[in-house]
Amino acid sequence: MKNDIEKIVELALSEDIGEGDVSSVLIDNKIIEAEIICRDDAIICGVEFFNLCFLSIDPKIQIHWKVEDGSRVKSGDKICGLKGNTKTIVTAERAALNFLQILSATATQTSYLVSLINSTNAKLLDTRKTIPGLRKAQKYAVKCGGGVNHRMGLYDCIMLKENHILSIGSLEQLIKNAINQFPKTPIIVEVESLEELQSALLMKGIKRILCDNFSLQDLREAVKISEGICPLEASGGITEINILDYANTGVDYISIGSITKDIKSIDLSLRFSS
Repeated sequence: MKNDIEKIVELALSEDIGEGDVSSVLIDNKIIEAEIICRDDAIICGVEFFNLCFLSIDPKIQIHWKVEDGSRVKSGDKICGLKGNTKTIVTAERAALNFLQILSATATQTSYLVSLINSTNAKLLDTRKTIPGLRKAQKYAVKCGGGVNHRMGLYDCIMLKENHILSIGSLEQLIKNAINQFPKTPIIVEVESLEELQSALLMKGIKRILCDNFSLQDLREAVKISEGICPLEASGGITEINILDYANTGVDYISIGSITKDIKSIDLSLRFSS
């Protein structure tokens, strides 16, 4: 993860600073203290990203955190203090806060949805619907919020959907091909009906079956017929309003794209100490 953080932060600073921060040239170059204040109730995430934004510009800057990734904070909490060169702080401020705001938002939304289904055995999964370039960062944030990671990308899990099956003409043949070529790679099959589910349950080598846009009634039936055979994942049309209803069907996993793509950034501010 360290190498990923370095690459992501380098890109963020590069696109923001470009050939140089022309505004910082106009201010005094002195040592000053600053603090980060959280204006929302939140789950904090992105500490290392935040730190590296400043340390990449000035390794001598001092950063003192009162919280860590995964910490729950209240609106008005002072969560971090900085001491260093004024120009360094104003130059790195925006990129650092961007990471902290976005990743904390992901962790916070995840934590909220997880809290809604805590009374069940269902686990909340993320998806590949992430902000471009922040896939690993957001999936880390999901874990900080108590969620579980789905596949990281197209390379670490085989997920067979309708178009994959249609291209071959046979789910059974597709699974055989997958096992032969990638014997150690897990296989997930997406189904859109109880009939497709029953066919998939006859196949060997499937790690999990994703029930796409199933009604609650069909999902309950799906849980009954798949019990002890293969874990089920529910996806599609699931929101904070109905997530508990889906979890109460007995499904093993629920995947929701909104925890990484439809997020409201946490309100954070950096203020110089007087």
